[in-house]
Amino acid sequence: MRPARMRAEFPAPEFRGRQEAAIERIREAFAAGNDVVLVRAPTGSGKSLLARAIAGCARRPGESDGIEATGAYYTTPQVSQLDDVAGDELLEDFAVIRGKGNYDCILPGETETPVTEAPCARETGFDCPVKHRCPYFSDRSIAANRNIAAMTLAYFMQTAGSDVFGQRDVVVVDEAHGLAEWAEMYATIELSPERIPVWDACEPPDIDGLTDVAGYAERLGRVCKRRLEELRGRTELSRREVSERDRLRELQRELSWFLEDVRDPESPTTWVVDQPDRAVTVKPMDPARYLHHTVWDRGRKFALLSATILDKDAFCAGTGLNPADVALVDIPHTFPLEHRPLYDVTCGKMTYERRDETIPKIARTIGQLMAHHPDEKGLVHAHSYAIADRLAERLRELGVGDRVRTHDSDTRDAALASWKREDSNAVFVAVKMEEALDLRGDLCRWQVLCKAPYPNTRDSRVARRLEEGQWGWYYRTALRTVIQAAGRVVRAPDDHGATYLADTSLLDLFERARGAMPDWFAAQVDAMKTPALPAFDPAVASTGTDAGTEPVSGRTATEEETASLEDHPLGDVWETD
Repeated sequence: MRPARMRAEFPAPEFRGRQEAAIERIREAFAAGNDVVLVRAPTGSGKSLLARAIAGCARRPGESDGIEATGAYYTTPQVSQLDDVAGDELLEDFAVIRGKGNYDCILPGETETPVTEAPCARETGFDCPVKHRCPYFSDRSIAANRNIAAMTLAYFMQTAGSDVFGQRDVVVVDEAHGLAEWAEMYATIELSPERIPVWDACEPPDIDGLTDVAGYAERLGRVCKRRLEELRGRTELSRREVSERDRLRELQRELSWFLEDVRDPESPTTWVVDQPDRAVTVKPMDPARYLHHTVWDRGRKFALLSATILDKDAFCAGTGLNPADVALVDIPHTFPLEHRPLYDVTCGKMTYERRDETIPKIARTIGQLMAHHPDEKGLVHAHSYAIADRLAERLRELGVGDRVRTHDSDTRDAALASWKREDSNAVFVAVKMEEALDLRGDLCRWQVLCKAPYPNTRDSRVARRLEEGQWGWYYRTALRTVIQAAGRVVRAPDDHGATYLADTSLLDLFERARGAMPDWFAAQVDAMKTPALPAFDPAVASTGTDAGTEPVSGRTATEEETASLEDHPLGDVWETD
């Protein structure tokens, strides 16, 4: 790596905010000999531009000095982040490669066939006459030979051990805060009828611990091998059989990795097992070994960028890094505090036991906010589809449904794109959109956090960690999601957007995780206020027409108002004690 040229590799014509100082501090960290540099940069810092400057410092052919690794990888867990990179003119030298399933075949009669099921995948010995123009193999070849190859973290991990994408000098991971969790997800093995093509020939027994799982994995591996040999013996496969073959290959790799790890007495991985409805799920905790194979062995120097790497030592412990080899560069926020306010409109707790009484109050408060922002688009972070459905139903009952947009797991991306295109005051009730969503300017001016985003305690990994007393991890994980969410609607120094907190548990979270907060977010929390909101009027909330209502408190009533609260439509929202 050549840190000295980092400033010259910055792709924008000029620096803005703290970018120049950030570049200098990152350069110094690498120049000091650190193998890994964590860059904690808040939303709007221009992390992609910083990533380009860092990647540009990778050694190039002819500069290796006997070191074979040259070039750089840029990777991110978020597909939307990769899309943004691909469309950024300042990052035009990033050679983007996506997974095979994202490309269609170009042969006549096959133009709607994904490359994963094209004739080259179906027929033994197929000699494609247009392979040189195949969109997938063309992009792969370009990425393999360019100085900077850009890909999703999933594709990056899947290509570990690949002859095409071997070790490079520099690896830049954007949105790196969830690296351990992403690795856990990728390393999880789901053994179910939907995931095992040979399920009927090899159903699992009752599982009681890892020994039983290992025995089943061995037996399943043998059945998969026999079926694979049968498929490979055919000269041509159907598209369904191609999918079966590829899944069997993937399953064999997963089982092989699991068996190797679980039999290694020195492996740091702890495995937990669930068996709901006969299916078996095997989940790793703190899969440092998996990360070494799929990430840390892929480069010599690493830059990990995020707004929410909240605790350096905890992050290193979860990802298998030695803190002594890791530097943390903290970049201050440059957006004015008044442009990114937090507001307390808490309505009660959203725990499972209290949800029935709190959701109607939150829905009515959202109605108030719709009247408070009559001409502006809003985003409601519902946390789960169950909560989203109940909120949307309640908002329809309140007479404001014409302004509400929703989605399910199948329509997520299309519904989001449609809402963003609208020139309207529509309110999008969303699930799991706290990260990697750019809602700059009038795309969205306000948002609501409906629930403290604690990890699901019914997940066996979460339950195990809490049994071990890892409550700091629990609170940091939730805080990280809140900070990520707060950055969705404020994307530049001259942008502005309000974030409203509806779950009382969020206030408790801020107290418990105060020590993990970046200073710039702690300032937002300290400046949090209770807003003055108009009384709920479905006509105003739905159409955005100003009906001349007088603003009253969105959370507590004045002494004069208290006397009439029992008959007031907001009596169930205000605290009157």
